[in-house]
Amino acid sequence: MSVLTQTVDAAYIHIPFCKKICHYCAFNKYFYDGQPVDRYLIGLNNEMRLYEINKSQPLDTIYVGGGTPSCLNMEELDILLNSIHQHLPLDEKTEFTFEINPGELSLEKCALLYDAGVNRISMGVQTFNDSLLRKIGRNHRQQHIYQSIEWLRQVGFTNISIDLIFRLPGQTIEDFDESLDKALDLDLPHYSLYSLIIENQTVFQQLMREGKLPLPSEDVDADMFELAIKRLEENAIHQYEVSNFAKEGYQSRHNIKYWQYKPYYGFGAGAHGFVDETRYYNHGPVHHYLNKTEQDEKPIINTTPLSQNEQMEEYLFLALRTNQGFRLSAFQVKFKVSALDLFGDFFDLQNQRGLLMIDADRVFLTQRGLFLADTVFRDLIGWLSNKGGNE
Repeated sequence: MSVLTQTVDAAYIHIPFCKKICHYCAFNKYFYDGQPVDRYLIGLNNEMRLYEINKSQPLDTIYVGGGTPSCLNMEELDILLNSIHQHLPLDEKTEFTFEINPGELSLEKCALLYDAGVNRISMGVQTFNDSLLRKIGRNHRQQHIYQSIEWLRQVGFTNISIDLIFRLPGQTIEDFDESLDKALDLDLPHYSLYSLIIENQTVFQQLMREGKLPLPSEDVDADMFELAIKRLEENAIHQYEVSNFAKEGYQSRHNIKYWQYKPYYGFGAGAHGFVDETRYYNHGPVHHYLNKTEQDEKPIINTTPLSQNEQMEEYLFLALRTNQGFRLSAFQVKFKVSALDLFGDFFDLQNQRGLLMIDADRVFLTQRGLFLADTVFRDLIGWLSNKGGNE
């Protein structure tokens, strides 16, 4: 990756610290207390500097995620934002997203972010039910959600997104509908909704093994998702990707780059990037990350050049997550081969199930296909190798 052959106009920055670890979370994260946060921010500054990104062409998107970036104090946030401005070119057109936890904001933090050019906020709400928030290990309550929205709007933020999770332990359809009511009453331009997944090495996985995790059934899970799609659509908030819904013009440009198979830089412990058809992964443990950055070395632990088959399957997997799907002509231009020749049987199979459509040049999932996307993708991954495709 020393000499780029691609134009990269997106960057993801990972802040791996949290004031509390949620029971469902499997991201690369560490308790904030006792961590070398100051050293980490210096390391992050060094890593971004090492990429020597051309300052003459502003990035289209920057996304700061975690962990919980908002757990940083004012001084730490200021250091992080200054590093971003020093090493990543951006202007007023750059979509600059910052993830926050409602329980960790203040009016001063909101103002600092806004004044530093952050123009999009992604807030981890998960549910408006205080009892459920306690059960899943969140450190905020409903009142913090409303206070945070008030502060964000007070300083000037308009592009605000919230995450909701359904199929939580003990959650009912009625409870989820009440959370949807409260979410929609906020009149936000973007919402992300996820069904709870039990990840390895989480509190919930252990509780499930012990038979102590009363999850709603798969049928209730499906009913919750169907209800969410219906309620959001009624409010002119349209599903544009399996889990993401937005008013017109408020789709996440950064996440769309992932789904359109665009390259991006990844900075921070455990971050990964995608450049020149190669995925690279940074050291996850903070001290391993610092060992590299403090020696002025990129903290990359692994690079994975993707085979042609892997690239083509990933391209379809990501594109079909969106309601736009992909164009056969674009696939032909990118890979110099016909998607119909390689995946025609797969398309026919999903079409017979009512999950996929081909309309002239466009291939996309139906509404039911987006609803059952995991089933489609299970069939897709490995399709070429299973069919004896050439590497």
